[in-house]
Amino acid sequence: MIAHDFAPKAILLIDELKSLCAQHGLGNDGNEFKIISQLFLYKFINDKFLSEARKVLPAISRETSCEQALGALSETGYASLLSQTGKHTAILYPHHFIATLHERQQESGFAQLLDDTLQDINHLNSQTFTVKTFTGSRIPLFDALSLYITDSALRDQFCKAAINKIAPYQFGDFFSQPFDFFATIFEYLIKDYNIDSGGKYAEYYTPAAVAKVIAAILVPEPVSHVSCYDPAAGSGSLLLSLSHTIGADHCTLYSQDISQKSSNLLRLNLILNNLTPFIHHIIQGNTITQPYHREKKFDFIVSNPPFKLDFSDYRQELDTSENKERFFAGIPKIPGKSKDKMAIYLLFIQHVLHSLAPQGKAAIVVPTGFTSSQSGLEKKIREQLIKEKLLRGVLSMPGNLFATTGTHVSVLFLEKNHHRKDVILMDASKSGTTIREGKSLRTILSTEEETQIISAFNQQLPVEGLSVVVSYDDIETGNYSLNPGQYFEMKADQQKMTPELFHITLQQHTQTLKELFAAASHLEKQIHQQLEALKHE
Repeated sequence: MIAHDFAPKAILLIDELKSLCAQHGLGNDGNEFKIISQLFLYKFINDKFLSEARKVLPAISRETSCEQALGALSETGYASLLSQTGKHTAILYPHHFIATLHERQQESGFAQLLDDTLQDINHLNSQTFTVKTFTGSRIPLFDALSLYITDSALRDQFCKAAINKIAPYQFGDFFSQPFDFFATIFEYLIKDYNIDSGGKYAEYYTPAAVAKVIAAILVPEPVSHVSCYDPAAGSGSLLLSLSHTIGADHCTLYSQDISQKSSNLLRLNLILNNLTPFIHHIIQGNTITQPYHREKKFDFIVSNPPFKLDFSDYRQELDTSENKERFFAGIPKIPGKSKDKMAIYLLFIQHVLHSLAPQGKAAIVVPTGFTSSQSGLEKKIREQLIKEKLLRGVLSMPGNLFATTGTHVSVLFLEKNHHRKDVILMDASKSGTTIREGKSLRTILSTEEETQIISAFNQQLPVEGLSVVVSYDDIETGNYSLNPGQYFEMKADQQKMTPELFHITLQQHTQTLKELFAAASHLEKQIHQQLEALKHE
């Protein structure tokens, strides 16, 4: 089977779980996504374990019930199986299987049985699947799901219905699908829940197409044994696309994000994409005040950080001598009004630069206004990028590219010690096709547009109306603006012309003007003659 045969099954299961929540009063409830994502994950790791067990013990594939065959194994036989299922597979025993719970529905206290099963899975897999916080605490894989049902009398009913929803699906061959398939499934899974809930960080999801373009520009040639980092990882789409481009065996992933929800999304994304060893490097915590990976320098950094955020509560603790090097351009001041519009992304740009290895490369999403703003910190950061020749290029993207914001965004591509003399500035803001998704508009890039952007950027090709290649001196002369449109005009006005060419061009323009004046005079005479004729009629 190919990927499109499995996608409808996965999407149908997600839709049925949403319907289940709605039927039990949890539609649009804050806990709806926790229930859906954890039930989907439970089904995923259950079927993946069974799939791996069949590979280790081919004989059980011929059994009527794989679960029953596994349950009949001796203690020694089962221990041997677990030792061979691989580092990407959860440890499960027969009493954890969904099929086992499905058969035990008539027992009293079924909700407690489901909760106990999930907690037991947490315990068995704590070394593999738990996310760490900055303080060292651990966030388990599963919650006690029945507790999200407020009416305790309805918990058994809900949990039985949940098991009945996930039990019939068979995802045995689901796990051989490519990265793009899981990116699509993951985006569908979170699409109704990926909004800024008013918390400390906006949990933006970077569309798969955008993540693909960024990764292809950032890594144009094969690399190996590299470290990759996202200091505001969100659900991890940028980081995972980078890993896919490099190859999971050739890189190690690191991340941090203040949001527990985002950290759980990233963990889910890693599990779906067979990247569970990197869960150890997911840190839930405030990157700006408590950077967990402070002492490490990274080969590649990607990030789509929050743009505006009220960080007035901890602004003063950032303004210390210890942070002078990290925040070289300074820290935004606390405004008298609209504190929620404090430009926290400026801190992330500086943090990214500080975290790069000597030969490191980075891509960071910023509001397009950053590229030409003349206010203090924005311009100071751009000056540093130009003076130290850290800027490889800028890619300005279309509006409505991100489902959660219509803000026009650009991507800064940074590179230490790249020894380039020129910078490519690309304006792809008019690219893409706008479609309607529900009540929102969204811009979609075609495959051809993606290819053109990647090719022109990586080859530093000037393309009329799309890209311009300028020197660092040009940018300094242009008041450190990184707006491509400004240099389109400059390049058009700066054509070199010899005295001979100037004389010829002047003669051509003079002749053209003479012809235009003659034509105008002729037209004027015709109009005058027609008016005279009308008078005599």
